[in-house]
Amino acid sequence: MAVSATKKPLLLLSLFFFVVAASAGNFYESFDITWGEGRAKILEDGQLLTCTLDKTSGSGFQSKKEYLYGKIDMKLKLVAGNSAGTVTAYYLSSKGATWDEIDFEFLGNLTGQPYTIHTNVFTGGKGDREMQFHLWFDPTADFHTYTVHWNPINIIFLVDGIPIRVFKNNEKSGVGFPTSQPMKIYSSLWEADDWATQGGRVKIDWSNAPFSASYRSFNDQSACSRTSNATWVACDANKDSWMWTSLNNHQYGQMKWVQDEFMIYNYCTDYKRFPQGLAKECNL
Repeated sequence: MAVSATKKPLLLLSLFFFVVAASAGNFYESFDITWGEGRAKILEDGQLLTCTLDKTSGSGFQSKKEYLYGKIDMKLKLVAGNSAGTVTAYYLSSKGATWDEIDFEFLGNLTGQPYTIHTNVFTGGKGDREMQFHLWFDPTADFHTYTVHWNPINIIFLVDGIPIRVFKNNEKSGVGFPTSQPMKIYSSLWEADDWATQGGRVKIDWSNAPFSASYRSFNDQSACSRTSNATWVACDANKDSWMWTSLNNHQYGQMKWVQDEFMIYNYCTDYKRFPQGLAKECNL
């Protein structure tokens, strides 16, 4: 999607307090473990992070930086075996009562049954924009890359570089879009057996605990970020950069394949849940 020269300076003004991110890969430099009493660990000289869940507690971490737009990658290997009732959450979120949020959540299942990847977008404290997919590979056997590509044009959710969902900026049509609230990255492994697996019908089997999820190869080099409220530095919004990326025809074809073959829920087709009418963006 082309962006006119007259629009670029306006965006640069809105981004003037963010600095181009420079860190990649080292969890000691990029994240703080925030809860779990030792159940989350940084290993291998900062190249590996693990979260565990047992009957007492789960665990989690958050980024040192906060972001306003970025192409952010993380490799995850999810809980293996009978993971029913567990959720591995990986998301960006701002703070406050009218927060913005961009979600990946991975809902465990019985051994041999597919994981559900749950996506959502919150703007101004309102979500209800869920899309869910099964994955076309075993996400517990190896690491796979999950990407949030968030810019002023759209939010693209990607798995191993394949787009699975796009949430476009339709602010001109009255649809909320995250444009001004900086977000941190959060991740956690926790128990949610009241809803996570087959609507809560399958409960967690604690005989399989501790459960573990692993993280590698974090990359935020294509992003605008700051480490404190005192940081006021311009972001590089070059016209050929990630800042202006939307899907090309090949990527739309990839996304169609994923949605045709693997999508199991779409809020834009759930008339039973939204009898008063679907969200405005569903018809744009």
